[in-house]
Amino acid sequence: MTTLTEPGTVTTRRSSRLMWAILGLVLLADALDVIDATVTNIAAPTIAGELNGGESLIKWLGPAYMLAMGVLLVVGGRLGDKFGQRRLFLIGMGGFTLASAIAGFSPDPALLIAARVAQGAFGALLIPQGMAIMTKAFDRAMLAKAFGLFGVVLSLSSVAGPVLAGFLISADVFGLSWRPIFLINIILGVIGLIMAVKILPRDDDADRSTVVDVWASGLLGVSMLGLLYGLIEGSTNGWGVIPIVSIAVGVLSFAAFAHRQRTATHPLIKPSLLRNRGFTSGLLVCLVAVAAGTGLLFVLSLFLQVGLHASARDTSLGLVPLTLGLVAAGFAAMGGLVAKLGRRLVVIGLTVDLVGCGWVLALVAYSGTNVSLWALAPAFFVIGVGIGLSFATIPVVALGDAKPDEAGSASGSFSSIQQLASAIGSAAVTSIFFQAATSGLDHAMKVSLIVVLGVTALSLPIVALMPRKAPSEPQQ
Repeated sequence: MTTLTEPGTVTTRRSSRLMWAILGLVLLADALDVIDATVTNIAAPTIAGELNGGESLIKWLGPAYMLAMGVLLVVGGRLGDKFGQRRLFLIGMGGFTLASAIAGFSPDPALLIAARVAQGAFGALLIPQGMAIMTKAFDRAMLAKAFGLFGVVLSLSSVAGPVLAGFLISADVFGLSWRPIFLINIILGVIGLIMAVKILPRDDDADRSTVVDVWASGLLGVSMLGLLYGLIEGSTNGWGVIPIVSIAVGVLSFAAFAHRQRTATHPLIKPSLLRNRGFTSGLLVCLVAVAAGTGLLFVLSLFLQVGLHASARDTSLGLVPLTLGLVAAGFAAMGGLVAKLGRRLVVIGLTVDLVGCGWVLALVAYSGTNVSLWALAPAFFVIGVGIGLSFATIPVVALGDAKPDEAGSASGSFSSIQQLASAIGSAAVTSIFFQAATSGLDHAMKVSLIVVLGVTALSLPIVALMPRKAPSEPQQ
């Protein structure tokens, strides 16, 4: 009888091909997420101009996606356990594809923002299933290969998103301007759906007894939406009653969410993690550093396009040094520096980021809107290195004191916090940029950089509370 363990058999070769096909499908899903999270960094000014959306649309394009993704990411994983990863993968991929089509054909800002929220929500159902499917279907050797490829593909995707947006907008394919950046997902999504139906294993081990805390997710969603809406509305149309009430509702909802985490039978975040000083400090550093870094990346793109009048393509190329620095540092961190340096690498990364921001600040202060892309390139590379070292290291080091049975909840919490921090940072720093732009775009860039420098510096003392070293063994 032919078995999977007999080397060289037909079944072995077929099983190997199947595992590589599943890996390719999961990588496609994750690449779609990363690309769609970054394309609007470049496309936002063009989209806002053509849809007459103004500053408000620019501020919401990125955060709308990240907000839905961050709030629902942990829930998506729980739903996969309850109803089956294959089923949730198909729902997520199908919904993401449909939402992308709606985004691409949106005639007005309101529908586009709704479509971006839907993209993030279905993405949150889609992304957590991939790792669970691979863990069940792959042997240890294949898992090691898969993890090695993840960093490569996701890093390349983070570069591909802005570059793809710049070139598609400049190419003006079929006279569609920015719309192909979303419409291309229809082709990729249909390919993903066909592959998923054919190759993903059946959901025979779904646990219908898994409890999903919908109330906690709802409270977290209301909290983040209230804070973001208040921030964006207040900075755009003035600090009247509506934005103040919105922020108050957000704060109260977050307090209710925190209370439920302490009292719920099945909380989204394990209570033991919240009592872990190393984990909570890492979570706080992640929130502050990612918010500042993501906000910086967004306003740099705005400054290049609005301040320096660079085209979408030139802007995407101008930011390539930054993304190359980010990718190189991320690989270096994962290549052994994290295990060797631990939390010191977080400090190094944040410090390098501060140096790069200070360098850009000096260039803008000296040359204003006459600064060239070539002059900015070395400083952008330094910023990328700093962000790459810190972003890649913070979650890993924060797990240093976590128990093996807490690793799943901890990693899920960090993924959610990274998305929510990205949403908050994009909205906040962009709001600061536009508020200061009344005194000139060079002034707006300087104020934004000073805020980012201050916020990033504030996170440095908190790093001392994180675990000294990353886990010696991979968390399961």
